[in-house]
Amino acid sequence: MKNRLSRSSSSPASLLLSMAAPRSLVVDTGRLLTRDEEKNLGLSSGGEDSPSGKRYKEGKFPLSRWEFAAALGVFLVFSIGLFSIYLTMPAAEYGKLKLPRSLSDLRMLKDDIGTYAKVYPAKFILGFCSTYIFMQTFMIPGTIFMSLLAGSLFGVFKGLFLVVFNATAGASSCFFLSKLIGRPIVSWLWPEKLRFFQAEIAKRRDKLLNYMLFLRITPTLPNLFINLASPIVDIPFHIFFSATLVGLIPAAYITVKAGLALGELKSVKDLYDLKTLSMLFLIGFISILPTILKRKKIYE
Repeated sequence: MKNRLSRSSSSPASLLLSMAAPRSLVVDTGRLLTRDEEKNLGLSSGGEDSPSGKRYKEGKFPLSRWEFAAALGVFLVFSIGLFSIYLTMPAAEYGKLKLPRSLSDLRMLKDDIGTYAKVYPAKFILGFCSTYIFMQTFMIPGTIFMSLLAGSLFGVFKGLFLVVFNATAGASSCFFLSKLIGRPIVSWLWPEKLRFFQAEIAKRRDKLLNYMLFLRITPTLPNLFINLASPIVDIPFHIFFSATLVGLIPAAYITVKAGLALGELKSVKDLYDLKTLSMLFLIGFISILPTILKRKKIYE
């Protein structure tokens, strides 16, 4: 009976569900982890070594003075670099530059800077890349509009290359920034989600790249959380980088291609309808197929 339960809990369907939906922590037998087991895994909320071990009082700023100073210093360096690039642009273009916050803003921005992008392609690409990486590093919302803009101005292939390059570079910068100051912030904002993520990573160390690819391809966990939490749960950077570089391609392709028909797009939500989400989860399932087959072979 025990073997039968173990065999059923390791089926492909149960494995996919365990990856796809954050929920209560479970072990392979389907029961809740006891407090002692969480402590042994380093997941107990009272453990000093756990990333979510330190509880921060509600309303208390999570960063120390030195951590805040380091974050502010990095932000200023990026800001100065971005402003320097901004100054190299013709003065006539200053009033046309702003971060789009809606599809109507994006359409206006495309019409305003379309000519400039053609006349000064190198300067425009430099400014575009710097802005995208800056937004991705400091978790500023709106990169999806930048991806749509890349598709509308550069086409599918060139736009896809720019988006994947910038998204990967920005995610990598966010990874190292989180390694410097991210632990108290993530533990403060998402303590339970962090515990879940750490438990899933601990169970899949042998096939970590496949699991990270699954997370990047599918909208199972927000990319923002993955960027911030990965260094905290000791995901090696080479795995983080590889999964990001490859895993972002499907979603980036969908967004960039939609930028070609920017005038027909009514809402950002239209980008990810049921058909698109199904396709992303299918690709994600293929990425974890080696893990499923390996577990099935072990139990047989």
